This record gives sequence, structure tokens and C-alpha cells, in this order.
Amino acid sequence: MNLLFDLDGTLTNPALGITGCILHALERLEFGALPRREELHWCIGPPLRDSFAQLLETEDERLIEEAVALYRERFADVGLFENEVYHDIPGGLASLRDAGHQMWVATSKPHVYAQRIVEHFGLLDFFQGVYGSELSGENVHKRDLIAHILKSEKLESEAVWMIGDRAQDIVGAQANELRTIGVLWGFGDQAELEGVRSEFVVDSMAELIRVVGADHV
Repeated sequence: MNLLFDLDGTLTNPALGITGCILHALERLEFGALPRREELHWCIGPPLRDSFAQLLETEDERLIEEAVALYRERFADVGLFENEVYHDIPGGLASLRDAGHQMWVATSKPHVYAQRIVEHFGLLDFFQGVYGSELSGENVHKRDLIAHILKSEKLESEAVWMIGDRAQDIVGAQANELRTIGVLWGFGDQAELEGVRSEFVVDSMAELIRVVGADHV
């Protein structure tokens, strides 16, 4: 089977880095009273530009791009490594690989950052490739990114699962007729994942392995 894995909230916990970089941007923009880190967890997963538009309550593209640039100012060298791999991910990925599954990373995060993160945390060898958005914003939405992966890798939708922790992962997969698994160790909850009708919702890597293991590789 072919498995697409989201990165943030699925393979790694990036909360410290992402929230720190958002706060950096807001402070530089003289936003005012800054939110607490935990109040920014909803920003982990959705496209960054969408999050800043909501945070700043604006549709001003110039302001949004300025916020993104300030975020990346800190993220490129510091924030991307303020991150940690969920403890059972390496063992789970090894089991899936050994069972014959092929795996790719599919993240809205820019590819230039995603590649560095996956490599830094020793996960690169588990994957056939790492796909992300462009810095320009191209393929930032999961629907478009997944379509790009299917075309690039010559994969048939019915033979691909999308695995992620947020509604965007599931909705993007459904738009491309993929099967879906929502995971509960990230930043989406049961209600969010069931609300978008994820085919499966699992709370551990062991359960995820059982779900995909039920299908022929």
C-alpha cells in the first residue's frame, strides 16, 4: 500500500517552534497583547497565510506576506528544530516499511523546511520522498499537494491512504478519492476528524499499523 503522512502533528510535535515563530512575527508587527502559546495550537496544520489572516483579522495580502516573512526569519534557522518526533513514530515507520508499504511525507509546510526536518530527525530513510508546498504558496492546500504527489509518483488514488491529524488532511485526501486515517496524538481531536468523516480515527501508531495491515500490500 502507498501511505502519505502529514508532518506537523503526525510525525513530529512542532508546537514550540511554530508558536514561537508566530509570536516573533506578531511582536515585530507590534500586534499588542500577545496570545499565550497554547492559544496558538489551532495554527498548527492549516496554511500559515490563512492563520495570519485570522490572527491579524485582515485580508491585506501585503500585511499577511510581511507576517509570513517575519515568521520565516526565525523559523529558517531556529524554529524548525524546536520540534520533537513522537516517541513511537520511528518504530512504527520501520514496521510499515518492513511490511512492504511505500511512504511519502505530504505537508503544507514548505518543502525546503520539511526536507531538513525529516532528515534532521533521522526519518528520511523511511520515505520514498518528501513533498511540501513552495515558498510562494503553491500546493499549500492539501487537495492540490496530494494531486501533485499522485501525478508525480504515478499513483492510483484507490491504492493510497492519507494519514494526518487535522481536518485539512482528510478533506484534501477525500477531494482526491484517497482513503483516510485521522490520528489523535496531534492537534486535531475526535470531533474534528469525525466531523469530516475520516474513514478511520486511531489513537496510537500500533492501531494505525493494524488498520493498514488489514489491507494487502
